[in-house]
Parts: sequence; C-alpha cells; structure tokens
Amino acid sequence: MKSPYQRAHVSFCIYQDVEPPEFWTNYFGVEPDTQIVKGQLRVMPSGRTSRFPARVGLWGIGSKEYVQSDLLSPHLRYLVERLALPRAGLPELLKRTGAQMRFFCYWDNEAGDRVPDVPDDIRIMVEAMGGTVEIDEHR
Repeated sequence: MKSPYQRAHVSFCIYQDVEPPEFWTNYFGVEPDTQIVKGQLRVMPSGRTSRFPARVGLWGIGSKEYVQSDLLSPHLRYLVERLALPRAGLPELLKRTGAQMRFFCYWDNEAGDRVPDVPDDIRIMVEAMGGTVEIDEHR
C-alpha cells in the first residue's frame, strides 16, 4: 500500500530556451511530467493559468509517483536509469543550448535527525556532465 506522504523525492530538470520541450522528449525517449516554453502562459499546480509568460523553458520528470522510499538514493537511481545517464553527447548538448541540468531533491527532515543520501557515483556523474544535485531540506 502506498503511503500518502513521502519524506524524499527527486525531480530532474533541463532549463533552456533554445530547443522546444519535444526536443528533450525525443532525446531522452521519456515523456515529461512538466514542460514549459519560454514566453508562453502555463497551467499552474493549482490548475489556473499563469498571468505572466514563462521566463525560461523547462523540461522535467520526477520520481515521486514511481518510487516509494524516504531515501534519496532510490529516487536518484530510478531517474538515472529512466534517462539512460550518463550520455556521451549530453555535456556538449547542454553547452550548445545554454542549458542548465539539475537533480532537485526534496528532503523532509523535520526531526533534524536525517542525513541526505546522495550516492557519490551519481553526484560525480552529474557534475561530469555539467549538472548539479541540489537538496531542498525542509525542517
């Protein structure tokens, strides 16, 4: 049975304005959970349409709906596998498109007794490709 609340999940995002979201969908062979085109209005999480156009393009997928764990490691490994990372040409593609790539980790640590578990091999691989792993810790 799926728990109604998870204390960890991860999203993978590409931020850039050169290529349309479909480019990244085709590149990774994965349908995004979210996509935004710079200059266009978008549907907000509330279901309402934004009042202002997007300032940056975004393509992203998340682990929350697919991984049941309060640890970051299973979420990160799921996304790495789903995106078939590392990819040899990705660093050059990020440079060509002026893109930023990041894994954004949600980490609930209300009690203050949990230590985020980002595996060294994933952090090294992401950084080698020109991306970042960021942790948003909630207390």
